Amino acid sequence: MLLRHTTAEVADRKALTINPAKTCQPVGAMYAALGIHGCMPHSHGSQGCCAYHRSALTRHYKEPVMAATSSFTEGSSVFGGQANLLQAFNNIFTVYNPDVIAVHTTCLSETIGDDVKQIAKKALDEGKIPEGKLVLHCATPSYVGSHVTGFSNMCAAMADQMAEDAEVKNSTVNIVPGWVEPGDMREIKRLMKAMKVTNIMFPDTSDVLDAPMTGHHQFYPKGGVTLNELRDSGKSCKTFSLGTWASKAAGEALWKKCRVPFEEMSLPIGIKATDRFLSAVSKETSCPVPQSITDERGRLVDMICDMQQYLAGKRVALWGDPDQLLALTEFLVDMDMKPVYVVSGTPGKLWMKKMEELVGDAVPECKYLNGERADMFLMHQWIKEQGVDLLIGNSYGKYIARDEDIPFVRHGFPIYDRVGHSQFPTVGYAGGMRLVEKILGVLMDRKDRDADEEFFELVL
Repeated sequence: MLLRHTTAEVADRKALTINPAKTCQPVGAMYAALGIHGCMPHSHGSQGCCAYHRSALTRHYKEPVMAATSSFTEGSSVFGGQANLLQAFNNIFTVYNPDVIAVHTTCLSETIGDDVKQIAKKALDEGKIPEGKLVLHCATPSYVGSHVTGFSNMCAAMADQMAEDAEVKNSTVNIVPGWVEPGDMREIKRLMKAMKVTNIMFPDTSDVLDAPMTGHHQFYPKGGVTLNELRDSGKSCKTFSLGTWASKAAGEALWKKCRVPFEEMSLPIGIKATDRFLSAVSKETSCPVPQSITDERGRLVDMICDMQQYLAGKRVALWGDPDQLLALTEFLVDMDMKPVYVVSGTPGKLWMKKMEELVGDAVPECKYLNGERADMFLMHQWIKEQGVDLLIGNSYGKYIARDEDIPFVRHGFPIYDRVGHSQFPTVGYAGGMRLVEKILGVLMDRKDRDADEEFFELVL
């Protein structure tokens, strides 16, 4: 394979990214839009762009992803896509009858300078948006940021364009879950239900991208945050933004528009992060954490203690989204594992500082980088310099895993070659147990594979 030509000598690259550890903004915006009930995502650009965004999500979630496009031609590329978008509004509302159309831009429409806000206003003024229907929009140029940035921009648009202010706030809390799987969103809602916390989660892709097979086609699945819930998010007492890169912008937008205070938190992956999240929610709402959840925490701690001899000291390489990586790194350090190489293609100076806080004393040998040069090629070079015991990341790491013969746990986006990731959570204490089980599974498989006959044991 071509990766076998990767060298261990790391050269300084200023204008070249090789096998980036990210994808483009519209993919994230489309995923966020699917978390609104009755929403039709709309890609304002060419058909090819929309096809790629849909296929990326369809392959990951193993579910049909519906989306519309402005279908730019050469004329649209030169003279602008306003006519295409206005016609699209009419066609979509007439044929597919969504409650809301969520428009995101592409490289092409951003480069030619289409003003989607102005076009949406024109459509409303001209009666092209039926009564009771809505158009949501955000800018997502693919040449800036990553899919996480696009997700964040669409979430911020939900807060800014749909939340309604109220002088008197109620006891509801908003939860912006970040880019996590539908199963993760369902797990967070389960924890809130166990605590008897009234909450509004947006976006919410549970029962949308993991909808059950019923034998009857339902164009808009039953899941997703409703328009009424999005309007009511401005009346909540607080917003919990889980993940700086994916969720903070939505919390800020709600604060600016409706003066809803927000708290920026890490994704609740692992023991400490879940502790912080549940404690913060409990403090805000005066709803105690029930014994059933405390028991889940105890089972996770017990599992780690029982298997400590197989986890301690293992060198791990991780790649993926910045919020996911920070939470995973903290969890690995808590288990006495050593995250030694970490890369994220999503830019942002704050990420390096947060990584330093997590690994500076615990794993001083750790190398980490984010942004344009933080790619899979760099990850492979680091691994060739000094090997690791475990890889954790999306499907694109399988080539390194094969070439270097390293155990591999798939986590994050995209995962094209396995199933189950969208249904089973990795957040919360229950999710932590699943992560530990997956890590131990591949490590013990390797131990069995490499064991001499006299050390091939039936019992751990």
